[in-house]
Amino acid sequence: MRTAELVEQRRKAWISLDELCELPVSRWNPEQSIRFAALYRAACTDLAMAEQLKLAPATVEYLHRLVARSHSKLYSSNTFPVSRWHHFMFQTAPRAIFSDVCVRVAFYIFFGMFSVAAILGWAESLFPNFAENILGAEQINAYERMYAAPLPGNFNTYAMQAAKYIRHNTSIGLECFALGPLILPTLVKLAYNAMLLGATFGYMARSGVSQGNNFFEFVTAHGVFELTAIALSAAAGLRLGVGWIATGGLTRMDSFLKNAEKALPIIMVSVVLFFLAALTEGFISPSALPYWVKILWAVASSTLLMFYFCVLGYPTEDSQSVSSKGY
Repeated sequence: MRTAELVEQRRKAWISLDELCELPVSRWNPEQSIRFAALYRAACTDLAMAEQLKLAPATVEYLHRLVARSHSKLYSSNTFPVSRWHHFMFQTAPRAIFSDVCVRVAFYIFFGMFSVAAILGWAESLFPNFAENILGAEQINAYERMYAAPLPGNFNTYAMQAAKYIRHNTSIGLECFALGPLILPTLVKLAYNAMLLGATFGYMARSGVSQGNNFFEFVTAHGVFELTAIALSAAAGLRLGVGWIATGGLTRMDSFLKNAEKALPIIMVSVVLFFLAALTEGFISPSALPYWVKILWAVASSTLLMFYFCVLGYPTEDSQSVSSKGY
């Protein structure tokens, strides 16, 4: 009698798992995804219990089919087709980035402090030694030596340079992202990079720094992609940190998982931008192309990003479907 009652008590959970298996994964909202994982684990436990207690063969067979079906649903190799990638990258991701408060905070801090540091580093007469104090004499000397002559750049070295820049840029983004759950270290890291980069741009823009022309000829083309990617990496990390603190009534783990889904489109766009920045930095920035071509590339990159974030990301009537998926 106790066994029968136990089976009847668990049957409702089995039916719920069966119903979730009927739905495409793309239609699951965050709560359904979390519930599916919990029901799947419980069904595996129920199957082991059913075999140990030697329940009715029909019940054991049903649980075998249910667990196998759930496993296939969870680990299917065809759960993210090309059409979903297109929808994710050009609808879900820009809308998620446009509406995410963490993205705005990261952009305000990074580009705000970058601009301030650039102005302070450039206005030597008003703020003497600002850039020198931020960068240090050794780093300034290294920049002056590096950009003392035009970058020769030859095609044989471009691919190697691109690979190096991908590794370097990605490491910066990963640091900002990995520190995200701690929140404060990410904000400090973001502000530090903004001040460092801003002071560098400001110093190299001084009229008395002859190496400035070579510096800006190198950084102009790829700077838009690289700086935006750094800010997005930090924003994705902050989103994870928010999940630990502002749980919205959920358990901390459930809230973290829900916010991890919100961070996914942000970090994926950041990865794409780091890749584009590395390709630009490896093939266009050091090339012998005229400077106006590099400026045109930077303007085109900025326009593309503005269109992606503001036009594609602007809320529409069907944007509710995005939020229902947890993004």
